[in-house]
Amino acid sequence: MKIALRYGLIITAGLIAWTIIVHWLVPDPRSAVHSLGAFTFFNLLHFAGIFLGIRALEREKNAKPTFKEGLKQGVAISLIYSITASLFFVGVLLVIGPKWMAGEATSPDVPMWIVGLKAFAGLTIFTMILGLIYSALISFFLAKRLSLED
Repeated sequence: MKIALRYGLIITAGLIAWTIIVHWLVPDPRSAVHSLGAFTFFNLLHFAGIFLGIRALEREKNAKPTFKEGLKQGVAISLIYSITASLFFVGVLLVIGPKWMAGEATSPDVPMWIVGLKAFAGLTIFTMILGLIYSALISFFLAKRLSLED
């Protein structure tokens, strides 16, 4: 669990740093840096965090993890990441307000709490689905292969 916590928090720290720096440098939340740049950066960071977490598990065990162990480790990292990222954005919404979510608002008739709830649900579900996919891919390539002699 320590590995999942460490790497999940590292991914979240990268997300926080990116979010703060980009909103400071590019204040318009509808720019391409906010949408395409964030999507690319967050997914690369997520993939790298899961990869490094599974490699840390390998170093901790002094043996290659099985596919199942790697998958569980990657999903645990993704769970920590999704929870802490959601908590960060809840804090941003409470402290800064909805101006950082201007790209999310579709119509002025929809209350902001519904927009926020959809954004947090999307973040959590999308992060967990991608985490499962990334974990499966990484575990497949890094897992201990069982031979016929084993």
